[in-house]
Amino acid sequence: MDAQAQIKETVTSNPVVLYMKGSPKFPQCGFSNMATQILDACNAKYVAVDVLADQAVREGIKVYANWPTIPQLYINGEFVGGSDIMRAMYENGELQTALNATTGAVK
Repeated sequence: MDAQAQIKETVTSNPVVLYMKGSPKFPQCGFSNMATQILDACNAKYVAVDVLADQAVREGIKVYANWPTIPQLYINGEFVGGSDIMRAMYENGELQTALNATTGAVK
């Protein structure tokens, strides 16, 4: 399976997906750390994909969303944004609303 197909499968078969550098327990960049903290503050259940573990996915995710940076958050198969967008959405309540609208996305 090529990277684009793998990304599409992951994004469409899980309610909430975070492509990040590292893991939720050991983020490898400040932006990925902020993204996991925001999702944790929302009590979100999510699938985290470490882009550092697979170069094809690391480059492929940028093409998939036409978004040059990581982390990238997907909710119900739709690209939401990176950590700055996540923070803004969290601060105004939009992120919690979007997460609550997913099936099984809140712990």
